[in-house]
Amino acid sequence: MSDVLRAGIARDVASYSLNRAAVAHARKLIDSRQYVLDSDWGDSQPRADDQNAYLKRHSWEQYSLWHLGLTDGATDETKARYAFVFGDFRRLHRTGLIACVYRASEWRHKAVELAAHDLLQYLDSRTMKAAS
Repeated sequence: MSDVLRAGIARDVASYSLNRAAVAHARKLIDSRQYVLDSDWGDSQPRADDQNAYLKRHSWEQYSLWHLGLTDGATDETKARYAFVFGDFRRLHRTGLIACVYRASEWRHKAVELAAHDLLQYLDSRTMKAAS
């Protein structure tokens, strides 16, 4: 955990490592046009029931591919290990990437922030070309 000063108050914040396999998975989703460009992330992001249903049919390794962050010190194959979800377990959501950029930058998780930003730019460049 690290201390982050927020509103003048030091808070313990979990630290995260970048999940490079998830970055590669996100790029693959973009390349294969498995994305949603306009969604309400508050409605689209996976809830606990969605996560549990996904885990009944898929491995923890597959589950991890939907999360850009790995919680340092958390046990593998627990939900606590995986953070910064960017899709609905079927498609990448542009608004999910925006949420990852925002949350990671808010709490100063620079590696996740930059990866999410780069993926957002990659998605936008690919979809702008398709629209031209």
